[in-house]
Amino acid sequence: MGGLAVLARELGMQVSGSDQNVYPPMSSQLEALGIELNRGYSQESLFAAGVPDHVVIGNALSRGNLAVEAVLSQHLDYQSGPEWLARAVLLKHRVLAVAGTHGKTTTTSILAWILQHAGKNPGFLVGGVPLNFGVSARLSPQLSTSPALAGGQPKRPPFVIEADEYDTAFFDKRSKFVHYRAEIVLLNNLEFDHADIFPDLAAIERQFHHLIRTVPGDGYLVVNADDANLARVMAMGCFSRVVQFSVSNRGAEFFAESLSADASRFALFHHGRLIGEANWNLVGQHNLSNALGAIAAAYAYGMAPIEALQALPTFAPPKRRLEYLGVASGVEIYDDFAHHPTAIATTLAGLRAKLGSQRRIYAVLEPRSNTMRLGSHAHELAPALASADRVYLLRRPELPWNAEAALAPLGDKAHILASSELMLTQLQAQLSAGDVVLFMSNGGFDNVQQRLLQALQP
Repeated sequence: MGGLAVLARELGMQVSGSDQNVYPPMSSQLEALGIELNRGYSQESLFAAGVPDHVVIGNALSRGNLAVEAVLSQHLDYQSGPEWLARAVLLKHRVLAVAGTHGKTTTTSILAWILQHAGKNPGFLVGGVPLNFGVSARLSPQLSTSPALAGGQPKRPPFVIEADEYDTAFFDKRSKFVHYRAEIVLLNNLEFDHADIFPDLAAIERQFHHLIRTVPGDGYLVVNADDANLARVMAMGCFSRVVQFSVSNRGAEFFAESLSADASRFALFHHGRLIGEANWNLVGQHNLSNALGAIAAAYAYGMAPIEALQALPTFAPPKRRLEYLGVASGVEIYDDFAHHPTAIATTLAGLRAKLGSQRRIYAVLEPRSNTMRLGSHAHELAPALASADRVYLLRRPELPWNAEAALAPLGDKAHILASSELMLTQLQAQLSAGDVVLFMSNGGFDNVQQRLLQALQP
């Protein structure tokens, strides 16, 4: 929703909004743009800037919410976020959509940077703040200057969007991404998530198939050939051209081979032919797959693979994607958005490959996503965290599952704490020079990352 506010402001609209919790980096970005932020939902906040001409309702709100009830009782014009985005922005662009259970933000940012590096000046909407751009969303700078095509139709510049499978709104239970009408869809991976919305993996696969059905025949599906769940989705029916990529199967159209233990150096192959090698700032096989998918999507857009490859050395990942926060008393601190067991495992594996086996990694986790809080992934947490030397989990009062039982396979290296204050105290007592702390949460985590960094200062 914050990204939509940025786009609306760029379109010249006066924008204000409400959320239950507002925290950086999105809150900082919105405040810098002069967008009024209200904490909590009420009729007063809805009308704080006057009677709105349009109300965009996020998918976290439902009937009974005071702001929602005010919108309905006052007969205001309202839309879902994806519906507003599709009509106000996307119809003016060629849309490249990045879908998948995890890695969407990073991959969307990579693809947007590849196009930008090549001078394509894409618009984009990312669920984070890509450091190459400094904002989470923008319209294409070409939008007002593109020459008209034959028949008076304007040439549509590219728009890269993070395409979420979560539901659209309380009045529209379709996945968000079916609204986007993308010409190129990157299917990066697919696992079970959003347990508050989907009963099982098959229900999510069905929504991905609905997305496939929206891609035109002359469009492209860019598909991770390493993902068996995506293979099942594709078997439901495909109506577009297909480009496959893989980090394990050389027979795929695009293949990448890691040339270093941490995958920060790799070789790119297209139809079995070596295109070139790249060094970049990200680590891990999962990020190598993200890069490969973005290169393949750029190829589907019309770019030469070597041109896409050349953009990667200057790519800066979004904030909170294995973001290095700093070092204090010899302890390095990283912050990551990982909140799914696969993302947790791959992030830890990438960090371990980067650091080697001699340094201790402290994995600090806040189970904050709806799926994680419901306990749907509880049985997968111990294997995902196994490569860490010590594990700290923040158990908030609303966590309904048995965290001790879930982490029991980790033995005495697992620590479950009831508050961030206790966590901070124990970390300070345990850490020594050379250790590395990896914080993982898709929320604010009580700002414990920066608090620890400050507390460790000599």
